[in-house]
Amino acid sequence: MSYRTALSEALTGLAGPVAEAAAVRGRFPRGAVTALGRAGLLGLTVSTEFGGGGRGLPEAVDVVARTARVCPATATVLQSHYTAVAVIEAHGGPWLRAEIAAGRHLATLALAESEDEGMGEAQGDGPAADSQLLVPRSVATRSGEVVALRARKQRVVAAGEADLYVWSSRPLTASDGLTLWAVPAHAPDLFVPARPGAAGPRGSATSTVFADPVLVPAEAMLGADGAGLDVVLRTVLPWLLELRAAAETHRPPVLDPALNPPLDPARAPGLAPGLDPASDPGSALRPAGFLAAS
Repeated sequence: MSYRTALSEALTGLAGPVAEAAAVRGRFPRGAVTALGRAGLLGLTVSTEFGGGGRGLPEAVDVVARTARVCPATATVLQSHYTAVAVIEAHGGPWLRAEIAAGRHLATLALAESEDEGMGEAQGDGPAADSQLLVPRSVATRSGEVVALRARKQRVVAAGEADLYVWSSRPLTASDGLTLWAVPAHAPDLFVPARPGAAGPRGSATSTVFADPVLVPAEAMLGADGAGLDVVLRTVLPWLLELRAAAETHRPPVLDPALNPPLDPARAPGLAPGLDPASDPGSALRPAGFLAAS
């Protein structure tokens, strides 16, 4: 079965009612994500060596564009997932790549940070926006074979729903650059607000993720210490921006902007600051993997 046939069947069977629930009630499209995983579409860009589809960015763009016509929330989730998978394909281990290929792992990006950590709010596409992405303030501290990551990541798509976060921090020992990590959603002391903020398309579960700190094994590092800047420039930005453009082009019109607020290109999911849910006095915290699929 071709990936287009598999996608059509998945969207026809589930995404219609799921899209309505996402747009009207802000419900995460779990049914659609599960169907896409079973159809092999979450693993579309994973190497065939690990059971994936062996496809690339053009096919991922096609999937996102077709999904955006039916469910903008699901398309937003796929944008972050495929971008995160591109990083994992280059630097992740065999087990993780096989899990994604089998449709058992939803990945996302956790790169943007809050102004409370000294980043300032990036506006437009100028130097402030670039520094917000390329110069993380979050800290990574190693003790033996364990690394403690401390940060507040903003505009994380599928926060509390994803199984894995591609996370950025300052290098452990390198003098400059940034370091990327594969952070599992079930890691202790990783939290998201119980009531996410209004960032991103409704139903995309775009919110803040808190680590104060979260502990991961040292082997969770993706690539070399300090080499993440090159990965962001050469992989993350090209994938995310092209996928987002595909979704925006094919997104259906929205009668009520409050149901699906527009996004600034410089505020692509996972890459730019958004509303801080901590400002909501009614917000509580829950584990970041609370609703993630096992």
